[in-house]
Amino acid sequence: MNMVQLVAKNSFRHILRVFLTIAGIAIAVVAFGLLKTVVTAWNAGVSASSPNRLVTRQAVSFIFPLPFAYRDRIAQLDGIDNVTFLNWFGGVYKDKDQFFARLACDPETLFKVYPEYQLSKTDYENFVKERNSCVIGTELAKRYNLKIGDIMNIDGDIYPGKWQFTVRGIYTPRTKNDDASQMFFHWNYINEKIKAEFPTRGDEIGWFVIRIKDPNRSATISKSIDQLFANSRAETKSESEGAFQQGFVASSGAILSAINIMSYLIIGIILLVLCNTMIMTARERTREYAVLKTLGFTTKHLLIFISGESLFISVMGAGLGILFLTPLVQAFESALPKGWFPVFYVEPGTYLLSAGSALVVGIAASIVPIYRVFNTKIVDGLRFNG
Repeated sequence: MNMVQLVAKNSFRHILRVFLTIAGIAIAVVAFGLLKTVVTAWNAGVSASSPNRLVTRQAVSFIFPLPFAYRDRIAQLDGIDNVTFLNWFGGVYKDKDQFFARLACDPETLFKVYPEYQLSKTDYENFVKERNSCVIGTELAKRYNLKIGDIMNIDGDIYPGKWQFTVRGIYTPRTKNDDASQMFFHWNYINEKIKAEFPTRGDEIGWFVIRIKDPNRSATISKSIDQLFANSRAETKSESEGAFQQGFVASSGAILSAINIMSYLIIGIILLVLCNTMIMTARERTREYAVLKTLGFTTKHLLIFISGESLFISVMGAGLGILFLTPLVQAFESALPKGWFPVFYVEPGTYLLSAGSALVVGIAASIVPIYRVFNTKIVDGLRFNG
């Protein structure tokens, strides 16, 4: 019997204790992975941000609109590649608890500024030429079983009324971090109706998204845009898309910090659980280790026995936890209101971090038992009756 087989066999001498320890580690690994996935999902917007995009919004607050006329003046600045704009529409589709972004846009420039939203040429042309058409992401199409030609009826709240849109395109995200649960439709269609019913609210947009030629000039161009509208009735604040997204994340900074702290506390719990098991095991085998010493087993052999058993248990627990992590994360996402996290998946780094943490914990949990065994004299060990 080789050392690996001996370590594995020794690990299951107390079956109930070992299985409970493995189960405890597995549960902790799942909890750790789930919390890390929540943090990743929260930061998805930042991760998906492009370095060559700027966002220009109202300086006072994001909720205040900007004049549509600003677009042409921004486009004339040096270093600007393209300018589009978005306007938060709100509204309710089928169920008010089913959330997704509904955005009025400029159809001709949207996909030039956001090339990661991939749309076929035919769908793009149909979207541009039909005033009450819309484009949706693949995730949204899947959620509501929508296809090209279907009608989406929206009950307006910010923009009162009954709004009807025809699906003329379904875009595909380029990467996992790109939001595939959005709906885009013509700003002109909304603006015309709003101007007719509420003249003072016409010709206003939510924010501009600007594609620049050189990401290294981001700060300079942002400053130029804001200087252009300084002392106007609607001053602007321009920043990189990443900084803009980070502003939303920062508002929940305390929550994210608490989640991160909890995730690492879970690692500490794994360590305590495994350490307790290994200390109990070492104590019960004090006489056994003393006998092994008298038979000529070296320090190296005892080190392999103790640390190997600790690593074996921690790896078994981590493996079981990782095996169940993805299906449990998917179940967790299904239990949340639809659209709460547009991007929600376990990153490869989370698996690696979970596995790495288990290995570190396995080694750390064996330190105390190893120290105790190495510092117990053979005579004292043979006399031990615990």
